[in-house]
Amino acid sequence: MAATMKKAAAEDVNVTFEDQQKINKFARNTSRITELKEEIEVKKKQLQNLEDACDDILLADDDCLMIPYQIGDVFISHSQEETQEMLEDAKVEVSLSRGLCCSGPGLSVGVLRYCKSHLVRIFPSGLGAGDWRPGGPPCFSI
Repeated sequence: MAATMKKAAAEDVNVTFEDQQKINKFARNTSRITELKEEIEVKKKQLQNLEDACDDILLADDDCLMIPYQIGDVFISHSQEETQEMLEDAKVEVSLSRGLCCSGPGLSVGVLRYCKSHLVRIFPSGLGAGDWRPGGPPCFSI
């Protein structure tokens, strides 16, 4: 027990106000990047679902078939051609919003690198942020 207390006292580091600001900025940006990664995964799944729906409609034999399409909480029946067009429009919207998500973390990754380079000098044993590495999905690479 006494050895643990001595070790803890030896690891105490003097953290200045500027260091604390960098720690806070690092934490905020790490959180933001995690949120963006999760949002990108959701967009990927949405896009895959839309592509699967387009494929299913193309495989439908009956051109006179009315296909229900969900708008909000309501399903509205449309012709095969109209539904295909609506699905293509939805795919474009999801792709664009995914692109916006991918462009967001560029600044955050740069800020993280800057903060981490300064904080590693203060906390050589680690930042407690896991194995943070810039990157992730392809759109996160710098």
